[in-house]
This record gives sequence, structure tokens and C-alpha cells, in this order.
Amino acid sequence: MKLESLHDLFVEELEDLYSAEKLIIKALPKMIEKTSAADLKGALTEHLEETKVQVERLDQIFDQLGGDEVDRKGRKCKGVEGIIKENKNFLSEDAEPEVLDAGIIAGAQKIEHYEIAAYGTVRTYATLLGHNDWTQILEVTLEEEKQADKKLTQLAERINVQARAA
Repeated sequence: MKLESLHDLFVEELEDLYSAEKLIIKALPKMIEKTSAADLKGALTEHLEETKVQVERLDQIFDQLGGDEVDRKGRKCKGVEGIIKENKNFLSEDAEPEVLDAGIIAGAQKIEHYEIAAYGTVRTYATLLGHNDWTQILEVTLEEEKQADKKLTQLAERINVQARAA
């Protein structure tokens, strides 16, 4: 698709986010399975459920945009795909449980930072395009991503110290 307007870019970025969220939903269970810290496992499980709702929010926007304007399956988010591949390689390492947990947090935060940047961008585009309803939907998800990152930082403050002692 030729990008002729901010609207076109907005749709393309939403498609990228949709792909990212779908990739995350597929990857999180593997991360949860490898996690040894109960609170980290809980935080990742909670975020998995939150991510499913975030996809539903994107579906809401896509439904309003119209079927022929949106390709929900054609795009592949190369950024998140690369981070997930990196995480998958890390999960196969022979590591002490605390060290593995610290690495899982690092990988999860890389994804959160990508999402924070991307949701901040599309929220701004929605505002500029006069779609205040979409701005509000995207703002909710952006805040969830920021809270997930904050929670991971709090967990890292304890788990990284444990990993250092391992």
C-alpha cells in the first residue's frame, strides 16, 4: 500500500501493532513456563490476559475502519518478532533459575518499550486525525503497557539482585 496520508500511516502502524500483540500472545506462555519466580509468573500471566483484551481493542478500531482498508493478517511486526526470537534463544540457555528470570524480565521489558513507543505514536496519530474515541482506546492500552513495564522494573529490582548472588 502506498502511504499517501497520515491516515494510511496510522492504519499501517495499527496493523503492525496487531501483529505484535498476536506474536506476544504466542510467546508469553513459553516465557511463563520457564519462569521460576511466582510473582514474575503471575505478572506475565496477568499481562497475557491483558494482551488478549488489547487485541480486542485493536479489533474495535479495525471494525470501524472497514474491512477492505485493514489487513489483520498480512503484516508481520519485524521489531517484536526479532525481540521474541532473541528471547526464545535465551530461554534455551542453561542458566540458573534467578538468572533466567532476570533475562526473561529484560526480554519482556524490551517488548514493553517497543509497545510504549508504538502505542504512543498511534494515539497521537488518532488525535491528529480527529478520532478522539480511538485516542481514548489507544490511551488505555498505552497506560497498561506503562504499568506492565513499571511492574517488571519493580520485580527486576529484587530478581536481578538474586541473579547476582546465584
